[in-house]
Amino acid sequence: MRPAPPAPPQSTTLVASAEQPIDAVLESLGTTATGLTTAEASARLTQGGPNLIAHRTITAMDVLVVQLRNPLLWLLLGAAAISGATGDPAGACIIAAIVALSVGLGFVNEFRSARALAALHGDIHYSTVVWRDGEPVDVDVTELVRGDVVELSVGGVVPADVRLLATAALRCDEAVLTGESASSGKTSDPVPRSDSAVDLPSCAFMGTIVHQGSGRGVVVATGPATAFGAISVGLGERQTETAFQAGLREFSKMLVKVAAGLTVGILLVNLALQRPLIDAVLFSLAIAIGITPQLLPAIVSLSLSTGSRGLAKKRVLVKRLVTIEDLGNIDLLFCDKTGTLTEGAVTFDAAVDSAGQSDSRVLLLGLLCNEATPEARGGNALDRALWAAPESSALWATQDEGTQDRQLGLLPFDHDRQLVSVVVTQSGDAPLLITKGAPEALLARCIDVPEQSQTVLADLFAKGARVVAIATRPAPGLTTPAATDERDLHFRGFLTFADRPKADAGSSIRTLNGLGIQVKVITGDNGAVAAKVCRDLGMPVDRVVLGSELAALDDAALAAALPTTTVFARVTPDQKARIVRCARTLHTDVAFLGDGVNDAVALHAADVGISVESAADVAKDAADIVLLDKDLGVIADGVMEGRRIFANTMKYVLMATSSNFGNMFSAAGASLLLTFLPMLPSQILLNNLLYDVGQLAIPTDNVDDEVLARPSAWDLTFVKRFMATFGPLSSVFDFVLFFVMLEVLSAGQTEFRTGWFVESLATQTLVVFVIRTRRVPFTSSRPSRTMIVLPLTCALIGAVLPLTPLAELLGFTALPLSFFAMLVAMTVIYLALVEAAKARFYAVHDHRPPASPRSHRAGHHRHVRHRAARFHRTTVTARR
Repeated sequence: MRPAPPAPPQSTTLVASAEQPIDAVLESLGTTATGLTTAEASARLTQGGPNLIAHRTITAMDVLVVQLRNPLLWLLLGAAAISGATGDPAGACIIAAIVALSVGLGFVNEFRSARALAALHGDIHYSTVVWRDGEPVDVDVTELVRGDVVELSVGGVVPADVRLLATAALRCDEAVLTGESASSGKTSDPVPRSDSAVDLPSCAFMGTIVHQGSGRGVVVATGPATAFGAISVGLGERQTETAFQAGLREFSKMLVKVAAGLTVGILLVNLALQRPLIDAVLFSLAIAIGITPQLLPAIVSLSLSTGSRGLAKKRVLVKRLVTIEDLGNIDLLFCDKTGTLTEGAVTFDAAVDSAGQSDSRVLLLGLLCNEATPEARGGNALDRALWAAPESSALWATQDEGTQDRQLGLLPFDHDRQLVSVVVTQSGDAPLLITKGAPEALLARCIDVPEQSQTVLADLFAKGARVVAIATRPAPGLTTPAATDERDLHFRGFLTFADRPKADAGSSIRTLNGLGIQVKVITGDNGAVAAKVCRDLGMPVDRVVLGSELAALDDAALAAALPTTTVFARVTPDQKARIVRCARTLHTDVAFLGDGVNDAVALHAADVGISVESAADVAKDAADIVLLDKDLGVIADGVMEGRRIFANTMKYVLMATSSNFGNMFSAAGASLLLTFLPMLPSQILLNNLLYDVGQLAIPTDNVDDEVLARPSAWDLTFVKRFMATFGPLSSVFDFVLFFVMLEVLSAGQTEFRTGWFVESLATQTLVVFVIRTRRVPFTSSRPSRTMIVLPLTCALIGAVLPLTPLAELLGFTALPLSFFAMLVAMTVIYLALVEAAKARFYAVHDHRPPASPRSHRAGHHRHVRHRAARFHRTTVTARR
């Protein structure tokens, strides 16, 4: 029977609880050592709120406000209002309607993207083990309340500020709070008050990592009331800019500068020609809006959100939409072996002595020196596999109760020592120290290793077995082992485990290679084992470098060795990160796939960090992308999606710098040569709106195979060259049309404006079929169905508008059939010229720059934001 419900919690700070005895802390929090009841926890959650650092709600109004922050729109609306008040109310209403439609277009796409991102974040879950109703259960970290008792284990992120109730060799990495790289030892004993609020050995802080050992603690503070919460809130939500975003920003800045110069020049010239001030201002602002890439954010957002939804269906979750494009840029992938190249279903195979003969005593020692329970819970995969083996159950059942419960102390496994040790009692004998771990590390600590054991070990490695070595020594008076006790050991034998290569891993690697991505393996396992797995999958192994060899190489030597090295084995966490950083100095975009505690530093160091849903908390936090299934094949899907998005974004960019820019430049030039405005401001805006609607098909477009086959990167010089080639070509064609309209067809103002409106919209929408591919359009590269229908529909609307009842309101008039005959002929000639110019341009400027080295997003602030993501929630709603 559980005791009576505890008293309600009192106001207790973490600093105060650190110096109080455990019983006093539990009493002040109104809880017990076995936690709260479900009912009490629910009541406290309702009263105190979720364990969230921030809960952001994005409303439709928030998205709309962002769309309305364009100063050009407000200047245009202001000028239109003045125009309406001084005699042209119809024109003013038309301009206002077109602006409203443009804003609505951007709003719909941005709102959809915000919802898509919120949905993706909602699919990534973080849980922790909490004691409820006297039993340990998994609970979402956001549902923790003060008084909850939580379990802490290696690799876990501390889910709240807790006062420790019990510890077993517990050490926490508190760098996220203190900046110190060394982990901090923890105790459950009260400690005297410290000058520092984060120097509390009897407490563990939200957002810090369990580096070693295990513990149990009671929650004292949650959400923004924690030390980590205060830091995270202080950083705000601004994310570091990616290379993709930087390229977009530089491109937009370039066009805005061009638009500003052109607009001011047009305004001054029109005023010098003594044209009406309002007409000159409206025309200049319309030109500026026509040039500026208003739809670029919407195109990018639509592409990224569409891509993210497609990847989510393939069980790939991205934390930030722009990460998809960054994934498309990678040309080197580092991955671990277990679970990526192999099935990850580790099974116990055999226990053998130094001569390679079966030995049940070695198996028993392995069961005694084990961090998992007999029910195969806790510990690492090898520990659990050992307990899950039928022979282990049979052997354990033959042991008496004293044998089964005689562990005195434990020194947990860590990746620096690569060992775990226990002290066990022996009937009538001194305590026995049992040490288990990586053969290389353990054999170096033994004093009597038989010669044949090295032959046996080499044989096991050659067969691809995962091997754990075991040694012992008497340990009189020892209860809790330390690293210094792992010496003068007597070798006992090997435990071997099997982990078969994945059936589809070989084909996935070949797919990645076909995309121009090298795959290299970084593993803590033996080099010979990793190399055999690679060869079994058809992956050539040029060279294997061990962690011990790596330590002797400086960064320059390591960078030189990288291109010819396939496997890095027996490496430490810091060495993994060093390998990634050195690879990035080779002008290479690097992805790292990892799921363990020891992978977190390397995940942060990579351009794109990839982890899996089942990964250690710290690995999931460090990653940019989370795979619901650990499969190289879905990474290839993500890479192609990123490259497709970049390619389609560049189609819009090249359109904006060629036909669109050329037409606006033509309008500016015509306004200087003609005695009337070549197009009314409302007509320019309508032309721009129809063009933009047609371009919304770009995210759905097909991408040529050769574009997907290699990464690309922003090159503003290339874009400027493209603009300098195709922009003038478009303008030359426009001026030819002007000549035909004025000299051949003797067009007046209305006919001229109508004719150029129809022609400019037709050429802008049709030329995209030429510019969208380096191949011959349609015959060698087919656009998507939407890409065919939407632009052609917009061009058709532009041609039909002068024949509708809206013509007079919009300032249009019906055009003779001779105009359309000449338009068809001239458009065919124009598209043929653009195709010829395209072939020549790419023959001269076929340049796709590799991703340039850049300072990585990693840094203290980025680490905090990644860690804080589990305590953030975003809701997107149409309501205020």
